[in-house]
Amino acid sequence: MLGRLWQRWQRRREDAAVQRRAIPDDLWKRTLVRYPFLQRRESADREELRRLTSLFLDRKEFSAAGGLRLTDAMVVAIAAQAVLPVLRLGLSRYDGFIGIVVHPDQVLARREVADDDGIVHNYDEPLAGEAMDGGPVMLSWRDVRAAGHDSAAAYNVVIHEFAHLLDMANGPPNGVPMLPPELPLATWQATLRDEFERFSERVLAEEETTLDPYGASAEEEFFAVASEAFFVRPDAMKKEHPALYGMLCRFFLQDPATERRPSRVS
Repeated sequence: MLGRLWQRWQRRREDAAVQRRAIPDDLWKRTLVRYPFLQRRESADREELRRLTSLFLDRKEFSAAGGLRLTDAMVVAIAAQAVLPVLRLGLSRYDGFIGIVVHPDQVLARREVADDDGIVHNYDEPLAGEAMDGGPVMLSWRDVRAAGHDSAAAYNVVIHEFAHLLDMANGPPNGVPMLPPELPLATWQATLRDEFERFSERVLAEEETTLDPYGASAEEEFFAVASEAFFVRPDAMKKEHPALYGMLCRFFLQDPATERRPSRVS
């Protein structure tokens, strides 16, 4: 009885939030057109994506940096792409942070690294995005916008950084997010490690890959770039990495390669 009452209260609360952050029809249609991979859904899933996007906008705080001026179109575009990975997992996966900072372009981050002799080297690393435990999430708007322009590239900075957030849900990023009971840790680790090693060999051999070569830098980056390709270029990823694709289907509870783009946006 108490459980049903709680569910009703929660649903009413969410419905009110959706009304507060209602996305105009025209803006939603333009978002789907600009980011075609968001259209790979049945009508019910697209409606849920829209609902969760409104809830995301209600729960998170957007801020601009570097002279950028945020618009409704920008925040809806970011929110819709952030929500896509948790369409079936739920927004609670993102409860650990609130803030999203959007820069007009990539930013330089000062880094320090010690070599084998203990000598510390300083360098500037250009960042298109960065996710930190507890937030905020930093994104380059130029890179966010580019994800809608080149459908041939399996590149999506929003999905990449939010995959890192999923990875950090149970500790430091290591390519292992919080798994459901039906997906054993041993299975995930074995598959990820095998796929990562094979991918790294291909990158070293300078072969052309669907996944961003940056994924060869570490297993946590491999999980993030694999998540990008899973949602943006699922057919190509499934062909190159069938085992990894199948495992991501089991984690995200989605199978983008089986979805068909609708004839018109509704």
